[in-house]
Amino acid sequence: MYSMTGFGRGEHATPALIARVELSSINRKQAEVLVQMPRIYTELEAEIRKLALEKISRGRLTINIQLEQATDASSELQLDTNKVLALQAEIQRLNALPDAGLELKLTPTDILRFPDILTTADNTADIDTAKAAIMPAVKAGLESLMTMRSSEGSHLKQDTLDRLSTLESEAESIESHAPNVLKRYRENLHKRLIESGLEIDLSDERVLKEIGLFAEKCDISEELTRLSSHFLRFREYLDSNEPAGRSLDFLCQELNREFNTIGSKANDAELAQHVVNAKTELEKIREQIQNVE
Repeated sequence: MYSMTGFGRGEHATPALIARVELSSINRKQAEVLVQMPRIYTELEAEIRKLALEKISRGRLTINIQLEQATDASSELQLDTNKVLALQAEIQRLNALPDAGLELKLTPTDILRFPDILTTADNTADIDTAKAAIMPAVKAGLESLMTMRSSEGSHLKQDTLDRLSTLESEAESIESHAPNVLKRYRENLHKRLIESGLEIDLSDERVLKEIGLFAEKCDISEELTRLSSHFLRFREYLDSNEPAGRSLDFLCQELNREFNTIGSKANDAELAQHVVNAKTELEKIREQIQNVE
């Protein structure tokens, strides 16, 4: 089982470039991959996303890629001569305007301020050179990320199993106490009849009918059976190697529905307390499940 939250790093060096990758993921209902990298290499984004989506099925994953020139790579400055000449020609044209009285001069500072006129070798690496550094770094980063997500998932699984055992214990307490509800109702009914001065025996057909109606109304055997089935399925999903976050979240809703029904049928303080305890624990499970892939 994997958590949707995690962090990973990857690095790969070639003779020309060093690629450093940082990956972070948070919980989301769907899979979302955001790639941050130099714009000149954006054509690699599709392949990077494909690699990421082979690893994750849910969560928002941010991949930050940084490139730097390798120590043994060329670092010569490259000047765009054509742009310099064009700039100089424009200055001469302005100076030649009649009655303008201009005496403009092109200085080194003017050249350096001109956009993209001065570049270095590492900024002009071709796409294949960049890919050779980036893709292995991304793969290493994804492995690092998945290792952390797996570790976090193991902690989530153990915590959920512990809380699930508490839920099962509450359900057992509810099941063992349920017969006392009908017994107490029968005793209270008999007491009220006596206090009212009505000489009606408990074997009277009218009394038996009343008790039968109450027994049908407060019967929770179906809910307990479904709870048992949900608990079994919950453990199966937790042990599955496939992403189970959505299924677990659905089961949390079903468990909550069954406990709510039991609570509405309870008509008993002790039974209601067990339901409250179970729902409190279930809410904690549901908060944890929100981070499960």
